[in-house]
Amino acid sequence: MQIRQLSLHHDQPAPDQLTTLQTLAPQLLLVFAAPAYFERGVLLLSLQAALPGCVVLGCSTAGEIASQGVEEGSAVLTAIHFDHTRVASATTLLDGMQDSLAAGQRLATALQTDDLQLLLLLAPGTHINGTALLDGLQQVLGDTIPVVGGMAADNGRFCQTFTLHQSGWNDHQLVAVGLYGRQLQVGHGSCGGWTTFGPARQVSRCQQNILYELDGAPALEVYKRYLGEYASGLPGSGLLFPFAMLGRSGEDQGVIRTILGVNEQDGSLTLAGELACGSQLKLMHAGTDSLVRGAEQSASAARLSGANHQDSLVRGAEQSASAARLSGANHQDSLALLVSCVGRKLVMGDRVDEEVEAVADVLGSQMVLAGFYSNGEISPFAVGQPSRLHNQTMTITTLREIAQTD
Repeated sequence: MQIRQLSLHHDQPAPDQLTTLQTLAPQLLLVFAAPAYFERGVLLLSLQAALPGCVVLGCSTAGEIASQGVEEGSAVLTAIHFDHTRVASATTLLDGMQDSLAAGQRLATALQTDDLQLLLLLAPGTHINGTALLDGLQQVLGDTIPVVGGMAADNGRFCQTFTLHQSGWNDHQLVAVGLYGRQLQVGHGSCGGWTTFGPARQVSRCQQNILYELDGAPALEVYKRYLGEYASGLPGSGLLFPFAMLGRSGEDQGVIRTILGVNEQDGSLTLAGELACGSQLKLMHAGTDSLVRGAEQSASAARLSGANHQDSLVRGAEQSASAARLSGANHQDSLALLVSCVGRKLVMGDRVDEEVEAVADVLGSQMVLAGFYSNGEISPFAVGQPSRLHNQTMTITTLREIAQTD
């Protein structure tokens, strides 16, 4: 397994840069780029021409992650040549949010074989039900095949996101890559670093991932009371205040849901994944050690700007990296795929590089880092566990090939 990575800040790469990718003869090219690259399309066309036989998987982002750190307005290209692993891809168009389950089934059916080890998935970041998408995949594949990746982003605007396949790019397509073979070693980690505050609210009316009522009141009205002055910035400001999903008796399920959209007419919130009527939700913010009593939005929002909140997110990233770290000392020509939430990036601001630096410290300097800030993350909590849709987390998947054993 060999890896080469380029970070570009212009549409047209230099000829020697494309030659560097071509001489590697990659079977897979990961492309994580700012939305402007998809709107202009020049770079993407040049990549298609330069690597005609390569599987391409990519999306628009809210920030690009490379081995050197977090970038803005760039395109991070990570070319991978596998020695023993077969690569195949599939894509399907999403016909509205109601098509999410069936779209997952279509992708899984196209990629399912006995030696499938890992499925990499990138999906639109708006107008999609991420839970239903993952359910569709797992109905075909079962829950023992890890599915990792995330939902494309557009710098927190929640307007238009893009995904990329070697056949082209689109704002309503899903793309997936299957990695096949027994010599691929995979690790996983997922951790948040967010803290609940305020009272638990019962989901009194919902439909799939649309939340209509909390405690019998319009969900948007309740949510705006907590946000206070931040309510005018919805849906973007909702990234700062996700929901913790609790069971019917209030037990923590370890799942976070963020807001993808609001509907002023019916007072509803669109979440990134499904929720159940009768369950409970609690608001969250980043990294405080105590609950904020009285549900005072301004007080909890003020504490988000403090150093302790940022430090807790960095510690969460370190925990993810520790869980995902592959056994063995030599990580040369190994890849770590990092998918982190745009909400974390907003909270950490200028210190966002610290969570990537923390991951690099744990995984080692020889591990190539590639990824993006997303509208939702997909990963198991740990190896051997089923994949879940996450929000507001740092998810890490580590890959390397191991030598053939008799």
